[in-house]
Amino acid sequence: MLPETYMKYRIVIFLTIAMAFSFSCRNTMKLSNTNISFQDEADGQVNENMPGILVSVISQEKNIDWCGGSGYSDIEKKVKIANSQTFRIASVTKTFVAATILRLYEDGKINIEDPIEKYICKEHADLLKEGGYDPGDITVLHLLSHSGGLSEHTVTEKYQIDFIKTNHVWTRTEQISDLVKYTKPVGKAGKQFSYSDSGYILLGEIIETVTGKSLGNAITEQLKLKELGLNSIHIENAAGEFNDIRIHQYLENEDTYFINPTLDLYGGGGLLSNSRDLCLFYTYLFENRIFSNKSTLDKMLTKIEYSSEQPMDYRLGIWKTEIKGMDAYTHTGFWGTQVIYIPEIKTCIAVNYSKRWKEKGIAPVIPDIVEKIVKK
Repeated sequence: MLPETYMKYRIVIFLTIAMAFSFSCRNTMKLSNTNISFQDEADGQVNENMPGILVSVISQEKNIDWCGGSGYSDIEKKVKIANSQTFRIASVTKTFVAATILRLYEDGKINIEDPIEKYICKEHADLLKEGGYDPGDITVLHLLSHSGGLSEHTVTEKYQIDFIKTNHVWTRTEQISDLVKYTKPVGKAGKQFSYSDSGYILLGEIIETVTGKSLGNAITEQLKLKELGLNSIHIENAAGEFNDIRIHQYLENEDTYFINPTLDLYGGGGLLSNSRDLCLFYTYLFENRIFSNKSTLDKMLTKIEYSSEQPMDYRLGIWKTEIKGMDAYTHTGFWGTQVIYIPEIKTCIAVNYSKRWKEKGIAPVIPDIVEKIVKK
């Protein structure tokens, strides 16, 4: 159980926050008003085992611009979920980290074919060597595609034990140290896909090294989030943002709201967003409004070739999948987030469940929404 003392934390009155930060899912993309609603689909996901859901849908092909929610943002206090609320997007952060690296690549500030030892500190390079890794052989591109041969610090027994300590403050160095202390390399760089948060926290360090800025500021500036009006997207304060702007997210029956954000703050995760801004970011990404050159998006989406079939078609910070017979690009986050873009119908769907869905694969509500869009 999470410490009871944290559950007694004084929370700002929800109504005040909601008034201060409320917004409507307005037609910012100048899409036609189709009066289409996905409220029934959202409502159908909420039950005694699923506290709440937030959904945004943007489809230029079908002139749809909708967002909504259902259920509770806080079970204990029975607070209804609000469309504007943010959530920890966890690994969906990787799309933003990869895009930031590629923006720096566009500007000639980094070569993604370079070995990572060129950009990471000596302490971290030495730690990797101690663990059997060669930071002179692993490239930035390898980290972007999870093909660097790195294992995963989050699967260690020590991480699993400290995971539930709400007041444990993690550092990037501690997580890299745990990687080499408790795991072994999965193989040689470039030879296989192996998903690794550890690789992306190294990419977070590389971004900070190249830009001279904090990871959060670098992401915001390089991806022009403020200029695009995506104001809810930001790296969570290292001390945590414990207010009712952020929803409560649940793991099994535990409220993870007060878990220290440093658990997942350095590039593998760390961003907060509301569903609409997340949906808009993916839409802008595929509209070529994030990168300066279309060729950069093409590079991000290029298939990585291996000598044998791999368990996931992961590109650079995003992976390719299929839904209703159509190609799609997506990323998920540990706490219950998924964003998916379907080029064939120019449609993006962003969802966040307050508790992780149990079904394997795509978030359950997404196929229902896609089917409704296709039939429109």
